[in-house]
Amino acid sequence: MPLRLRPPRPPHSASWEVRGSYLGVTVERSTRTSKRALAVKVLKQIEREIERGEFSERGALTFAKAALSYMQAGGERTYLKKLLEHWGDKPIKDIDQAEIDAAAIVLHPEASPATRNRQVYTPTSAVLNHAGIAMRLKRPIGAGGQKTTSWLWPDQAFRLFEAAAKRDAEFAALLIVLTYTGLRLSEALGLTWNMVRLKEGFAYVPDTKNSEPRPVFLPPVAVAALGNLPQRADDARLFRFSKSSRLYKRLRDAASGACVNFPKRSAFHLLRHTYATWMRRFGGLDTKGLVATGAWKDRKSADRYEHVVVSEEAQKAMLLPTPRVRRGKGGGK
Repeated sequence: MPLRLRPPRPPHSASWEVRGSYLGVTVERSTRTSKRALAVKVLKQIEREIERGEFSERGALTFAKAALSYMQAGGERTYLKKLLEHWGDKPIKDIDQAEIDAAAIVLHPEASPATRNRQVYTPTSAVLNHAGIAMRLKRPIGAGGQKTTSWLWPDQAFRLFEAAAKRDAEFAALLIVLTYTGLRLSEALGLTWNMVRLKEGFAYVPDTKNSEPRPVFLPPVAVAALGNLPQRADDARLFRFSKSSRLYKRLRDAASGACVNFPKRSAFHLLRHTYATWMRRFGGLDTKGLVATGAWKDRKSADRYEHVVVSEEAQKAMLLPTPRVRRGKGGGK
């Protein structure tokens, strides 16, 4: 049925209404005027908006409204600013796979698939799901990032701690805590003294990246490092550092002094990888055990460390036949 005008129906309505469909778009809208000539102009305006793909019913849920509702419900807001600027008042029903693919390229033209996934696909999907729109979103190839993980061997870590201590004992304590707890840098820097009980070897992180609190075990080496720091007020932070270029320079200087190479993009995160690797190699934990520490949310996040331990199956190579070793003329029997 083409668009047509329905006359006012006092006392229920004093305005002309536009009803019907145009180019497959159904319309039921008040013109908010009792004058037919003005109502005709509104009808023509609606037709032009439909032709340009700009028409949406009043009250349609927009991305901005959906994102606001998502954040008010406690949703992660870290990457929503650019998405709000990009989509704003666009109805969420019009945001499909093609729209999201295009947004990822426009907003992050030089970024890796993993970054686009983290900053566009994941937060957009979260907002849409919160609004009741379930979409089987196809992530970009390589969205999971590279699974290769570096870590420090014990002798490398010990040299690093020693080199850092020569410059600043508090910075060395930070490196030790990161290595022996698996805390992220932001989590460690956010700790205050009232979150720590050194006698119990306990720390409490109320808000992690996973949006879940985490109790943290402090092994004796971490307790000793923190015990040497000057005690401050309960609400004072354990470490007086802030996440800045100066802090990263401290790490580069210490690494240089210890003859240890750190990756540029995830420098401090290397210590979190070291914690996971040591917990597997020396602590005997499997992937399920790593998740149980609370440092990782699920098996998918922790299974990247499976390669750091030789499996029992691989050790069966000890049973393979080997060539006989010929002894020299002077050898024994």
